[in-house]
Amino acid sequence: MNSLDLYSIIEHHLDFSEEIGELYGFYKEFTKENNIKSLIDIGCGQGEFLLSLDKSISTFGIDLSNEQIKVCQEKGLNVKAIDIADVDTKYAMATAVFDVLNYLDTPPLKLFIENTAKVLEKDGYFLFDINTLYGFEDIAQGSLNIDLKDEFIAIDAIFEDSKLFTTINYFKNIQDSYTREKNTITQYYHSKDRIKKLLNKSNFKVESIIDFHLHDEQIADKYIFIAKKM
Repeated sequence: MNSLDLYSIIEHHLDFSEEIGELYGFYKEFTKENNIKSLIDIGCGQGEFLLSLDKSISTFGIDLSNEQIKVCQEKGLNVKAIDIADVDTKYAMATAVFDVLNYLDTPPLKLFIENTAKVLEKDGYFLFDINTLYGFEDIAQGSLNIDLKDEFIAIDAIFEDSKLFTTINYFKNIQDSYTREKNTITQYYHSKDRIKKLLNKSNFKVESIIDFHLHDEQIADKYIFIAKKM
C-alpha cells in the first residue's frame, strides 16, 4: 500500500478538524469576496473542502490517492484520481489546501506550479498554504499513538535536512490476527523566497503572503499564498 492510500485510511482518526476548519474558512471567504465561479482543488483528499464551498461554484477535485477519490465519489463529488498535468479544463481558481505543496521537492514542485498555471484562466487565482520552518521543527515533529478497539496506529515524525519524515505503522485486528501496514511520508520545507521565485517563473504575481497561526498565536506555523496568473 502506498503512503497516500495508507494515510487515507488513518486520516479520520487524526484530530485535525479544528485546524482544517480554520483554513477552509479563509479559502471560502476568498471565493465569496472574489465571486469565484469555478474552482479546481488539487490534492482534494476526502473532499471536505469541496463540500464546504457554496453550491453556486462549479468544482472539480483531483488527488493521486485512489482511496481518497473513492471516498469523494461516495459523497457525490466531481473528482478524479489524476495528476494536475492531465487536467484539460480551465478554472477561475485553483487551491491546494493543508500543505499539499510540501509533499513536493523543488524539481517536481516547479513542474507542479507550471501545470497549475496552465489550468487557470487569465487573472485566475492560485491559493495554497505551506508549513513554515517553525511549523516543521516545533509543531510537526514528534510521536503519536492511537489505540482503538481493533486498530492501532503509531506515527513518528522527524525533521532533518529540511525534510519531515513521517513513518506510519497501522495494525488492524482481523479474526484475532493483526495485519500491519507501514510506510513513510516525506514532506519538504520551502522558504517563502523559493516559492515566490517559482511562481514568478510561471507567470504568477504574488499578491499576498499571509502569516497563519493554527497552533501558536505568536509564531506563524503556516504561510498562505495568494497568487494571480498574469
